[in-house]
Amino acid sequence: MNETLQWRRRQIVGLLGATAALPALAQFRVEVTGVGLTQLPIAIAPFRGEAGSPQKIAAIIQADLERSGQFRAIDASSANLDDASPPDVAPWRQRGADSLAVGSVTRLADGRFDVRFRLWDVVRAQGLGAQSYAVTAADLRLAAHRIADFIYEKLTGEKGIFSTRIAYVTKAANRYNLWVADSDGENAQSALASAEPIISPAWSSNGSQLAYVSFESRKPVVYVHDVATGRRRLIANFRGSNSAPAWSPDGRTLAVTLSRDGGSQLYTIDANGGEPRRLTQSAGIDTEPTYSPDGRSIFFVSDRGGAPQIYRMGATGGNPERVTFTGSYNISPALSPDGKWLAYISRINGQFKLQLMELGAGSVTSITDTSADECPSFAPNGRLIMYATRQAGAEALMTTTLDGKIKARLRGQGGDIREPDWGPFQK
Repeated sequence: MNETLQWRRRQIVGLLGATAALPALAQFRVEVTGVGLTQLPIAIAPFRGEAGSPQKIAAIIQADLERSGQFRAIDASSANLDDASPPDVAPWRQRGADSLAVGSVTRLADGRFDVRFRLWDVVRAQGLGAQSYAVTAADLRLAAHRIADFIYEKLTGEKGIFSTRIAYVTKAANRYNLWVADSDGENAQSALASAEPIISPAWSSNGSQLAYVSFESRKPVVYVHDVATGRRRLIANFRGSNSAPAWSPDGRTLAVTLSRDGGSQLYTIDANGGEPRRLTQSAGIDTEPTYSPDGRSIFFVSDRGGAPQIYRMGATGGNPERVTFTGSYNISPALSPDGKWLAYISRINGQFKLQLMELGAGSVTSITDTSADECPSFAPNGRLIMYATRQAGAEALMTTTLDGKIKARLRGQGGDIREPDWGPFQK
């Protein structure tokens, strides 16, 4: 099989070659590696009463903040504090902490949990704010993620992404599952199970819908799935293959790859379905479209020049311009929310590696040391990239900071984990 056909098979078939099994409800374990240059030291005390809670709130908050690459945890495991009274900040200042998070978890009469939290500036000995939630046991993790978001935004000035969701696909034996999970990979809920492959999940801009490609009719077909209700609608089932859906920022349109008129070319189609409009006219394969954050451009992959490279054109079509020039095989473009960065996968000496391009300068950096990276996706604040890879012989989901210095492995219990996409901020 020549390289173009191999690449085409990789894009359209995706998961067909996967054979390893994954327990259906496998949990993920976060493992953070690396050290950043300017990390904020924070102490997060165990929440009073969390021993009686099904979730350890402080540990979830700490893992979130460490995974971001912006924070360094100061050990507070032996602290006996809560949110009811001001702490003595002097010992924490001596330990090198700049801030201190304290809280409590109390079970209410109706079975819910009252979660309370307060953040302290250790250096200035003053409060930075507080939050409280009354939640069911199922929402305790979400409460912890929201507290981590509060801390992140208060101390960095940028919005936190811990209460957002991710989507990914697994293959267990002969069963494929599309999962929706917390940003740390935990609390996974199956959105779709199928005996046939599911590939290319893509979140809508408001986080309420997922587009994806299903092979359940023995050919690739594009669906849109309402995450809350589970209802779905058929978007593209034309002659040939229908693949690689990408949402426009306004949520009204999907860019897709169709072969209805011959070779694989780019089209746009209304998010409710209808007649597609053709965007590209090339003798090669055009696929993997993704919109720029402002909706004015579409980046995509084409082998029109002889090998897969990334191109850019207007959202309504027009003359494409080549974007990638480093390397002879570049696929899977992803744009940062601010439009400044392009993440993609490049084949380098036979290895598939995550690359990051600063679009303004054109400079490219390789930010991983793994060799089978795929499907990069930016966090909605643009500070992290999630991708699938193989590490230590196992499939894994990873996050990395943009400088590649801090990575977190979201590793399952074994098996095939692929096709990640990071959802938007919750409205």
